Amino acid sequence: MLRLTRAWNILIIVIAQYAAAWFLLDPSVVATTKLFLLSLSTGLIAAAGYIINDYFDIKIDLINRPDRVVVGTTMSRRSAIFLHVVLSLAGVLAGWAVNWKVAGLNIASALLLWLYSARLKRGPFFGNLSIALLTFASVVVIYLAFPSKDPLIWFYAGFAFAMTMVREAVKDMEDVKGDKTFGCETLPIIWGLYKTKMYTAGWIAILLTFIFVVHRFFYPLPVLYFLPLVFLPLGIFSFRLVRADTVKEFNELSLLSKIILMLGIVSMAAI
Repeated sequence: MLRLTRAWNILIIVIAQYAAAWFLLDPSVVATTKLFLLSLSTGLIAAAGYIINDYFDIKIDLINRPDRVVVGTTMSRRSAIFLHVVLSLAGVLAGWAVNWKVAGLNIASALLLWLYSARLKRGPFFGNLSIALLTFASVVVIYLAFPSKDPLIWFYAGFAFAMTMVREAVKDMEDVKGDKTFGCETLPIIWGLYKTKMYTAGWIAILLTFIFVVHRFFYPLPVLYFLPLVFLPLGIFSFRLVRADTVKEFNELSLLSKIILMLGIVSMAAI
């Protein structure tokens, strides 16, 4: 179940929501049932999304990452669909316990995750955009439960969006073999690795520009944190991206992008 539902990725989402509540809203919010239900609902929807993704990707995953395949091996496809439906419904109900806006966002997220898994991820750009928007929403949803005028939540949502676009592009480059075998048309298959790397570097440039603009014109960010713990890792990432050409190297870059995302989230504590 931990492998199937990508527990590590869900933990990142939960940490981001609790960190936003603690550092950007009010520490007293952290102990509330409302925030617990909000994070629970987000985690359940995300877990359901990972299951339906694996359901549709059995053949591709047997080529790209055979050691991680659960659906169709240790779990039947019928059981996977049943579990997906149960988790999705539970996520919507937990969101409804917070308020109708969170429930509505959860319904939209569950539908988008299904569409992504069934169709969008096999084409260029829009699959990556879908996941980035869902990551963005997982931070912004805090506003729906705890209305606030603090603009920094939007900054961190934007940071998460851009880093997700970077990571999804890297994952596409990592999965070229299986994707090409089953007729997918992701960016590296259509453009080739070089152009996809340039596209990924473009998102890194957008992210760095976004951070600079926010710091210069809207809110002074902790420079002593961002320079060594965000900008430097992004520089290392960019250098390694240029040289990467194996599945192992792209897998390492995907992990590094997760670490950078976490470092960005942790910067809330320095504000």
